[in-house]
Amino acid sequence: MTPADIQADRPNQSLKIKWSDGLDSLAHFWDLRCSCRCARCISEHTGEQILNPDDVPRDVSIDSMELVGGYALRIRWTDGHDTGLFTWEHLREASQAS
Repeated sequence: MTPADIQADRPNQSLKIKWSDGLDSLAHFWDLRCSCRCARCISEHTGEQILNPDDVPRDVSIDSMELVGGYALRIRWTDGHDTGLFTWEHLREASQAS
């Protein structure tokens, strides 16, 4: 599954995704930020979460985002974090049908 369109809806604190299969979904910024799977947020050795969600500001937002190849989105967050790649699969799992 691939996104046909991705928009950061900052007033509603959510990422809006239109998928190629016609599904529209939303991923709330805070939930998405807390689900980052980079090596700073998830232990490479154990797979356990290192990131403490309490350390993520509840009003975290997307500062910028860019496509990475044909498989992921790199997000720069307002808390300064920018090392995670959000694959299409991850975004689909982390979002809810709207």
